[in-house]
Amino acid sequence: MIAIIDYGMGNVHSIANMLTHLNIDSLITKDASEIRAASHLILPGVGSFDQAMHSLEELGLIDVIHQFHATNKPILGICLGMQLLGQSSEEGTNAGLGLIPFHNKRFSFTDSTKYRIPHMGWNTVTITNNNALTRALLDPSRFYFVHSYYAADIDDSFVMLTCDYGISFAAAVHKNNVYGVQFHPEKSHAFGMALLQAFAEVA
Repeated sequence: MIAIIDYGMGNVHSIANMLTHLNIDSLITKDASEIRAASHLILPGVGSFDQAMHSLEELGLIDVIHQFHATNKPILGICLGMQLLGQSSEEGTNAGLGLIPFHNKRFSFTDSTKYRIPHMGWNTVTITNNNALTRALLDPSRFYFVHSYYAADIDDSFVMLTCDYGISFAAAVHKNNVYGVQFHPEKSHAFGMALLQAFAEVA
């Protein structure tokens, strides 16, 4: 059973609907005992970094996520959920979950007509490190992005996908049992289904 954390800041029903389409059991929850009992955990997110961390703290879920992480069961952060896996963000002052060492920076472009912020729409990704998720991807793979911040100051060994938008940035990250994707697989049709299916099959 995949637990999708409901802390008021994510497309939880869209994710659950895609998992249902794939015949994968999931549960939208903010209950600590249900999260601990799950086989996999998805941390979605839409909105601001500080507000998201504040919401997780108010619900008492920060420690629960760390406890889940300690069991080595798979975790997937989506969009803002991926950014929360890092240590901090220029968007706010709160510390992140710190499960993967990186900091989030805001895009900054001199040519604001060519590269608008947020980065929004479909874009192609490139595999940089293979793992159980990347091996299942279609080639080439395209995903739907909506974000103004990206993972920076990250070791190349933790980057599994890159994307080009004015700069080359980490479109997906991975460390041990933790995965993060900056795009929205629940909005990415066959590409997103392939990735979510692969995540569900990670032991």
